[in-house]
Amino acid sequence: MAEAISSEEIVNELKVIRSDLDYIKEHMVDVDTILTPEEEARLEETLKEYKKGKAVPLDKFEKNV
Repeated sequence: MAEAISSEEIVNELKVIRSDLDYIKEHMVDVDTILTPEEEARLEETLKEYKKGKAVPLDKFEKNV
């Protein structure tokens, strides 16, 4: 026979679940922040160009498009 569960037990279980979800949210990695090796190489190349002063401001770039 099925055991009756009190509303207090349900509330306590929901609190535990909420706590677990909060922990997961705090420690979750955003997949959009992970770069592929190709993306990482391109980023490094771009940063070198930027440091050498080869970057073009976005407004100038958009005018030339």
